Amino acid sequence: MTNAAPDFADNARVAGGKIIPVDVAHAPYDIVIGQSILSESGTLIRLRMGARRCVIVTDSIIEPLYRARLEAVLAASGHDVRGAFVVPAGEASKDFAHLQYLLERMLEAGVDRKTLVIALGGGVVGDLAGLAASLLMRGIDLVQIPTTLLAQVDSSVGGKTGIDTAHGKNTVGTFYQPKLVIADVTLLDSLAAREMRAGYAEVVKYGLIADPAFFRWCQAHGGQLLAGDHESQIYAVGVSCAAKAKIVADDERESDKGSRALLNFGHTFGHALESATGYGNLLVHGEAVSIGMVMALRLSVEMGLCPAKDYEEARAHLASVGLPVKPPAFAYDIDRLMELMAQDKKATGGKLTLILARGIGQAFVSRDVDPAQVRALWKEFLV
Repeated sequence: MTNAAPDFADNARVAGGKIIPVDVAHAPYDIVIGQSILSESGTLIRLRMGARRCVIVTDSIIEPLYRARLEAVLAASGHDVRGAFVVPAGEASKDFAHLQYLLERMLEAGVDRKTLVIALGGGVVGDLAGLAASLLMRGIDLVQIPTTLLAQVDSSVGGKTGIDTAHGKNTVGTFYQPKLVIADVTLLDSLAAREMRAGYAEVVKYGLIADPAFFRWCQAHGGQLLAGDHESQIYAVGVSCAAKAKIVADDERESDKGSRALLNFGHTFGHALESATGYGNLLVHGEAVSIGMVMALRLSVEMGLCPAKDYEEARAHLASVGLPVKPPAFAYDIDRLMELMAQDKKATGGKLTLILARGIGQAFVSRDVDPAQVRALWKEFLV
């Protein structure tokens, strides 16, 4: 397969990986993307921060697949691995109980301000380990090694950490940048098809918010990416990370006047659905984002902002790869969904803030959406 030249600069290589800088003013770092670069992770870390005492955080699915390999690689590079802590796989681990478990186990292992936390897993592990790292000793170094497509293109980059509460998704957390992100696309080979599709929703998001050409690329090559083509995966992860890196460098903490909120396209609807359904197996995050993006585009059409053909085209592509485009059957309470949306971190003064679009690649922040229109949209999609 031949791809068009990516929008990021292939300005340096380490062990065959593309390097994308994230130029956050106070804490710049690199994202390294490539094939089979888990085996180089010890060297990549040592080159940037020396040989370190470190602890690994992973989950019950990833632990038997990659923990021993990572420990061996780290030891061979001169790092001192003091422990690997495993949480149950799944969104339910993003809570106070598992955060406390990690903090106490790390302290028992003797972490100090020079200890490095390595998050080996998907978005749940990255968010949880990142929050723990930001709290321990008021902040110790963090490296992200994302093992899912969703984490590689989104949650491992940008410094958002968090846990869920009864009041909503990621309602407790910090902004805390990693020192390095290592995205090895060969780790995606172990993912179930559902998890790959869920991650792909976040890939498509980058095209829908600001890059029509990349959305066209997704239409042409998304099937190859999902089928396991590493070249397509490296390209898509690279474009996605470059887009996020630029936005994060310009607006690290999602300011009212910044652009970072655009990255939440579809998420306000999606987070409400995740919370309403109990963060269980009925709906995983990327599926909720897929539904949320379709709903945001549909609302944009109904508000006279977006051509109907763009909505239909985006909806058709998401559906074509097996992503949901309407909420699954469940006993939803629209009042509760509206309440969850009002509690979203982007909401201000009780007003709904949503990411809407004037077309594919033309997302924008709308800070005063009429709740009556949103309520009507829920009724439309929940039939």
